[in-house]
Amino acid sequence: MLIELGVMQQRHEAVLEVMGGLPVTEVAARYGVTRQTVHRWLRRYARYGLAGLASESTRPGSCPHQMRPEVEARIVELRLLHPAWGPRTIAHQLGREEVSPVPGRSSIHRCLLRHRLIDPQKRRRKREDYRRWERERAMELWQMDVMGGVKLTDGRELKLVSGIDDHSRYCVSARLVWRATSRPVCEALLAALARYGAPEQILTACYHALVNHLCGLRWPLCVQSS
Repeated sequence: MLIELGVMQQRHEAVLEVMGGLPVTEVAARYGVTRQTVHRWLRRYARYGLAGLASESTRPGSCPHQMRPEVEARIVELRLLHPAWGPRTIAHQLGREEVSPVPGRSSIHRCLLRHRLIDPQKRRRKREDYRRWERERAMELWQMDVMGGVKLTDGRELKLVSGIDDHSRYCVSARLVWRATSRPVCEALLAALARYGAPEQILTACYHALVNHLCGLRWPLCVQSS
């Protein structure tokens, strides 16, 4: 009996195996159920689709907060299609599909637990578990980059040549340029070097533009590609 699978997923697998040609008797034995149970799953799947394979509750059906079987089936389907999706993302997708009402994240989490599609022992790392990597002292490393999206009122767009000291997080460069070509990018860097001095290393995505220009100037520092 495949106890690792969620209830609905297990029934779905059994139905697909029978539809694929395996005998009902063999499938029933594999999943630890009777032949009549497998036939019932087949009938419900043929009539209701995946939603028909949800557990049939023996409790009264008047609970206003009970999740509808078709919604629960869709949650399971989304999780199987996108294993990295959590309750927040699944809730967002249900909203995009105009499911009403959209179950709360806690309800979706319980649904995933019921179908064994989430590890109850696993937790996301807390913010304090992370340590930001940084150099030990100022002027040891600068990080240089070019960012776009600075738009003027006339519709034209500027680029921002930015640079920060990795240890102190001090901004050593923030220059707007029309185009992120070799000359204006290097001019922004050279202005920062003239003002603050040269760091030991520079980490940048503009590697080739800077290296070609700086090598011509024989600048005594190390430039690395990010």
